[in-house]
Amino acid sequence: MSEQVSSVRRQLLQARKQVLKELGHLHECMQVEIDLEPDEGDEEIVELDRNAVITAILNRRLQAIDAALHLIDEGRYGVCARCGQPILQERLLAQPDATLCVQCQREIERLERYRRPVRQVEW
Repeated sequence: MSEQVSSVRRQLLQARKQVLKELGHLHECMQVEIDLEPDEGDEEIVELDRNAVITAILNRRLQAIDAALHLIDEGRYGVCARCGQPILQERLLAQPDATLCVQCQREIERLERYRRPVRQVEW
C-alpha cells in the first residue's frame, strides 16, 4: 500500500471515528420522551425531526467511508466502482471517500432525482 493511500486510510478512519461519535450523541439526544399530544411547532418535535435528518446524513457518510475503506483493503481505491475508470486525483483529494468518478456520480444523482416521489403540497 502506498504512503498516499495509507494517509487516506488514516484520514478515513479518523473521519469514521468522528461520525460514530456524532451519531452516538444524536442517538442520546433522541432518547427524550415527548408529549403525546404535541402543539403545532412543538420544539421537541422540531428538534427530533432535525436530529433524524442529521442522523440520515451521517449514516450515508458512514456508508461512504466504509465503502472507501473496503476498496483500500481490496487494493481498488481510486478506481470508479461503477465504470472501472480511474477517479481523478483532484476528486480524491477533495473527497477521499469518493468511490465513483465525477461522470458516474452525476449520472447516479440524476437517476436518483427522477426516482424521488413527488411531494404533494397541501394548501
